[in-house]
Parts: sequence; structure tokens; C-alpha cells
Amino acid sequence: MTVYLLPEEPFFPPADEAEPDGLIAVGGDLSVGRLIQAYAHGIFPWFANEDEFYWYSPDPRLVMFPEKFKISDSLRRIVKSDLFEVRFDTNFGKVIRACSAANRPGQDGSWISTEFIQAYTELHLHGYAHSVETYFKGKLAGGLYGVSLGAAFFGESMFFLKSNASKVAFCSLVDYCKLHNFRFIDCQVETSHLVSLGAKPVPRKDYLEILDVALKKPTVKGPWKA
Repeated sequence: MTVYLLPEEPFFPPADEAEPDGLIAVGGDLSVGRLIQAYAHGIFPWFANEDEFYWYSPDPRLVMFPEKFKISDSLRRIVKSDLFEVRFDTNFGKVIRACSAANRPGQDGSWISTEFIQAYTELHLHGYAHSVETYFKGKLAGGLYGVSLGAAFFGESMFFLKSNASKVAFCSLVDYCKLHNFRFIDCQVETSHLVSLGAKPVPRKDYLEILDVALKKPTVKGPWKA
């Protein structure tokens, strides 16, 4: 296996050449063109170290197929109660900053650095990155953000300031993906919480095949509507 040093051009090696831990390349930048190329090749940036960006393609890949989503009775009641107001793409900047500031067990700090915030905000302005937000009594209580290409949504991070706020945001994302015939939501790496909701690990080879099919659908850019 080889870890590639990326050139100035937005080029990526085949994802199936990644290291066992998923690392495929180092370097490059977080320009809009490079990020789009990365996601289209089954690769995403995970963190930066001393101004070097690290790019990954895990094997297996955790994927949520919208039709396989499992919602508990308690969460269904919360969704139906309208306890939270759900909005799309109305406060992307605040969502990504809140994700960056969220405390996560077992993690020292956040990989969502200033460079990542600027880069994904630029993706949002170009119509590729989106946020799903939940509000409680008019104040932002939780949410998530990610990237949309073709019929695929690549989830990046979520946060909550009130219990169940991020779960309701994820439910709304799944509903949106069902309504607009998205093939899958990329959850990247396995977590017990996402598995409990119906996400499943998919071998990289299979993931790249379903990604190829999803990308045949034209990308609809611009703000989403709840």
C-alpha cells in the first residue's frame, strides 16, 4: 500500500489503494474543486496536521440506506410532537462551528479546524454543502452538515445542545433523502449510535460501486427546503 503526496492539481489516486486504516493521501488543499473530486472518488479529508491535510477512504464504510432507517417509538413521538422546528440551510456557519466546538468522548479537540470551516462554508456557498438544523423555542438546539453530490449525501458531523435535537435533524435528513430519491447517506466510520438507526458497514469495493451509480444523477445545487 502507498500513501500519495497530492500534487497541486485536484487529482486523487484510486481509493482501493488506501492503507489498512483508510489513509490514501496527504497534502493538497481544501478548495471546492478538490473536495468535490475527493467525494466523487470515495475519499474525504479527516484532519490537518501542520498545514498538511490527510485524506481517507475507510474499508468498510458505514452507509445508511434511507429505506433501511430504523426509528424508535420514543424518537418517533418526539418528531411528531413538533418539539423542535426543523430548518435546512438557514444557518450553515453556526452549525459547522457548533460541530467544531462539540465535546466528543475519547477525542482531544476537534478535527474541524478553521481551515475546514472556511472550506465547507465555501462549498455551501457554491451549493454543495448543506445543513439540517433543529430549533427549540427559536434557538438553535442541534444539527448536522454534509456534502451532496448526485444522489448521495456525505455526512460530516453533528451536534446537539438539547437531548434528541441532532437525532431529529438526522430523521429529517433521511426523510429529505427519501423524498428526493437519494441512494444513500455516507456515515463514513462506524458508531454504535448510527448502527442502531440502521446504518451498516459496506466493503469499500461495494461502496465505490453504489457511489458510481449515485453520481450518474445530476447534482442539484443550492439551498434545500424543509
